[in-house]
Amino acid sequence: MQETPVESQSRISANFPDVENALPRIWPSMDNYPVLDRVTSFLGRSNPFTRAADPNQNTVWLFDNTAYRPVHAYPHKPQPFQAEFVACYFIKSSRKDIGKFVASIADQIGLDGSLGPDQDAETRRTIAERVQPFVYQIAPARTLKITIPNPGGALTATLGPSGSNGISSQIVITGDSSNLEPIHPTTSVPFQPPVQMSTFFAPPTSSAWTVISDIDDTIKITKTVSPIGILKTTFADTPTPTDGMPELYKYIISHLSPSQSTDPVNFFYLSASPYNLYSFLRTFLHIHYPPGQLILRDNSWMDLGGLLKSITQGVQAYKVDRMEKIHEWLPKRKFLCIGDSTQSDPEAYAEIYSKYKGWIGAIFIRRVLDAGDLGEKNKDERFEKAFKDVPKNVWKVFEKSEELYQAVDELAAKGTGS
Repeated sequence: MQETPVESQSRISANFPDVENALPRIWPSMDNYPVLDRVTSFLGRSNPFTRAADPNQNTVWLFDNTAYRPVHAYPHKPQPFQAEFVACYFIKSSRKDIGKFVASIADQIGLDGSLGPDQDAETRRTIAERVQPFVYQIAPARTLKITIPNPGGALTATLGPSGSNGISSQIVITGDSSNLEPIHPTTSVPFQPPVQMSTFFAPPTSSAWTVISDIDDTIKITKTVSPIGILKTTFADTPTPTDGMPELYKYIISHLSPSQSTDPVNFFYLSASPYNLYSFLRTFLHIHYPPGQLILRDNSWMDLGGLLKSITQGVQAYKVDRMEKIHEWLPKRKFLCIGDSTQSDPEAYAEIYSKYKGWIGAIFIRRVLDAGDLGEKNKDERFEKAFKDVPKNVWKVFEKSEELYQAVDELAAKGTGS
């Protein structure tokens, strides 16, 4: 997991290992996990034993993505837009005995019936609904045919096969979008629940800024410094946006894309949460924030403690790796990075700033004061050390969103230089 010393110390002091060990492990059902699928899933795209995902047997997720034009050695030969298509495959109704998982989470967060029988029952139903993607049996060696809308005629592609983690990922040509409006690829056969996804378009250069935003404790209250806080806000509570951040992001859209420009402000929401939370987080973003690509860890956790490990271990290395991929897609765009002090956002953004000079134009870090005592993580010395190689006019630490409006105005006046 590439855990840093600070992460290790924080996890021990907040009792993460004990809580993780107390949560039940999810053992795969061999009845729904054929040996041939497990073994051949390691063969990748050369696997001759793949099967098309079956709507009667499988649940499928397609992640939203961002289409880009590859940077070509000969710029007078523009390339068609393409995008990374990520699909997750599960075995439908593969795990119905989730009572013990609900009971374990309820016990950890202190759900003891004191709220009354009706509220207690409603909270347990919420936990059961959100825990379901963690107990789904994954489906390796599956493929999926999709149709991609395109002005010149619809394109088709076959995704997969899925690997040992039940995920397939590949680059697919998406054609062109003259107005840069999102498109909505579909599956060739209908699934239940319906498969929904959006492809956003980001041209190689733009007068609009591009945003990389953390989620947990940056734009959503998650209380990542506490294992009980994570469990409660993830499985039981109504997801709550950080005060003032939805309004700030609307302001970013209206001010960091020049009025005469047709290019949108593209958003990448980068979280260390596991992909099991995709539907939960996507719904939250659609309600409160501008649409954009949600990037999550592709670990296939087979225990609920894996959620806590995903959010708190190796976060800096993971985020740097994902931002390097975004840089490969859009090396000439100008980026604004927004994060918080609970995890490794300052260090990860600073590392990418130093590696790709001029790519990141601004960094905003929220000093989190509503998630318990962060100790050294909130001290000015931590930020000075993290950003020692980043110019002072590039990064800003804030406590309330209102502090950033002037900074956004200054970015708008400066422009992207693209």
